[in-house]
Amino acid sequence: MRTNKRTVWFLTLVSLVAVISIAYFNKQSPMSFDGVKIFSSDQNPVELTEVNEESKQPVFAESYLFEEMRMGVRNERSQLQEQLTAKMNASADSEEKNQAFEEMDQLIKQESAEALLEMQIKALGYTDAFVHADGKNVNVTVLSADGHSKKQANEITHLVISNLETAKNVKVDFKGES
Repeated sequence: MRTNKRTVWFLTLVSLVAVISIAYFNKQSPMSFDGVKIFSSDQNPVELTEVNEESKQPVFAESYLFEEMRMGVRNERSQLQEQLTAKMNASADSEEKNQAFEEMDQLIKQESAEALLEMQIKALGYTDAFVHADGKNVNVTVLSADGHSKKQANEITHLVISNLETAKNVKVDFKGES
């Protein structure tokens, strides 16, 4: 692409004029940067109140437990993927390579199915969920602030069984206030 020197000089001149004019208008009516003033109006001033010690709630939530469980499962699976990758690279036999490739494919499908189930359980109105499938056994841990019931557990069990073909035994645990 070939550009004229006149075009480049013209664009430079126009951008310089734009920058100078913006600076000139800002100099005439400067805006002070105050985060509270920006998001509040004069009719409703912000009032700071003191908080009672009894009404304070801890910042730490049980969802950190879910993140720790997810990280543990990810670590296990990443080690398994590394082993399968090494097996695929090291073995000369095509059957062993195919078997390792199929195992990696199953592992990826299992991870995506678990993540999808977690999103579907969260869509049911729960704060957080953790799904771990291990063969025919599936463990589901749900963080619920509203408590739990058999009906909710059955709903989650039905959701898991309908989405995972290999799921035969589903265990649902509820964490949080009951």
